[in-house]
Amino acid sequence: MQLPVLALLAMVLGGAATALQGPTNARLASAVGSPVNAAFVSFFVGTVALGLLAMALQTRPDVQAMKALPAWAWMGGLYGCVFVVAAAWGVPKIGVALTITLMVAGQLALSLILDHFGVMGVPQQPLSLTRIAGVALVIGGVLLVRRG
Repeated sequence: MQLPVLALLAMVLGGAATALQGPTNARLASAVGSPVNAAFVSFFVGTVALGLLAMALQTRPDVQAMKALPAWAWMGGLYGCVFVVAAAWGVPKIGVALTITLMVAGQLALSLILDHFGVMGVPQQPLSLTRIAGVALVIGGVLLVRRG
């Protein structure tokens, strides 16, 4: 499978943005009184930014398609809330590197399960020793980051 360079670059930049999100929201949390308040402000700013981007790109949602979505398809923002609150809470306690490493380990572990069973409409990709070893290496990285 040939991967477009732009898609790979976008994923690297998205990952870098998540590393910035932890310390940014941790600092915000100290100013606004809690990780939950920081997440609220973060999502408000993000909502405004997305609204402006949608207007600039002249995108409009397909309301009929939205009505046909399963309930779980509306939960992305909830997962984002969990991520932002956890990062804002975790960074001051355990640091950026360990917070993000643990989050990536959790993402990869659940990703293997979602892929294996084809959950939420993703293409089914069975577990293999190679894929499990990849996640085990990341978890090993968590331990190394923690010890360092």
